[in-house]
Amino acid sequence: MTNRKPILVVGSINMDLVARAERIPVIGETVQGTEFQTHPGGKGANQAVAVSRLGYPVSMIGKLGTDAFGAELREHLRKSGIDVSAIGTSEISSGVAVILVSPTGDNVIVVTPGANATLLPTDIDASLDRIRAAGMVLTQLEIPVETVEHLANVCARERIPLMLDPAPAQDLPDTITHHTQWFTPNETEAAFFSACDRSDSPEKIARMLLAKGPQAVALKLGSRGVYLADRKGLNRQIDAFTVRAVDTTAAGDAFNGAFATALMLGNDPAESARFATAAAAVSVTRPGAQPSMPTMAEVQQMLDGKHA
Repeated sequence: MTNRKPILVVGSINMDLVARAERIPVIGETVQGTEFQTHPGGKGANQAVAVSRLGYPVSMIGKLGTDAFGAELREHLRKSGIDVSAIGTSEISSGVAVILVSPTGDNVIVVTPGANATLLPTDIDASLDRIRAAGMVLTQLEIPVETVEHLANVCARERIPLMLDPAPAQDLPDTITHHTQWFTPNETEAAFFSACDRSDSPEKIARMLLAKGPQAVALKLGSRGVYLADRKGLNRQIDAFTVRAVDTTAAGDAFNGAFATALMLGNDPAESARFATAAAAVSVTRPGAQPSMPTMAEVQQMLDGKHA
């Protein structure tokens, strides 16, 4: 029977300030921009929107500032179909990400946490009933590590599976990884946590990551797809879909939201990863973070080879 318990996302909410240029500058260099836009973003909010766009119920725990960005971001999440009743307000500015995108879709990002840094363990405790009601919890590292650690402990105690997107990469207490069901780094983050080289095989990197404590790993390999491994013997490469990338911002968030959704819909990990890889492929064909998140129909078109 399909499990329709909601997905709960605990994480960051940002306003993305996106500039496009003919190339990404080197240190000390100024380049001429070609376009500027603002988009709702933040890894937490991106993943919540990814889930909602696919038609699955989702709620979010986070913090917004009292500035104009905060009001705009809250309303955007509400209109996106996300339960925002557990998103609090902090008396500082909302989180902001400054993103520079090249014509090939590559990007560099600087994130200023703002109100995200005020999401505390007490906020997790205040939403305990919401956590207990969730089918899966998604989180990232754009909120304080002590909050992520407390969340991991609560999820373990309540037996709610936790999916951790370990970005931006930073040192973590062992309790976090040991209480993580799915650990989902990209290649850069995997190199940080595994002490492997990016040239090492995905199988080796995944094995080293599993040694850190999580039950399973989804190693995101960009244009090469994703590699799955778990403690029960799963080792599987899922190839990427070939598309023309316009903007890779939030492709990983599209993957995580879609991966969690597919798992909650009763698919096995390999089927879920293929579905999520298709969602990520759709997302990179258009600009922005949340605006790029695909619908269920668009993902199905990609799976069927009919995406425009």
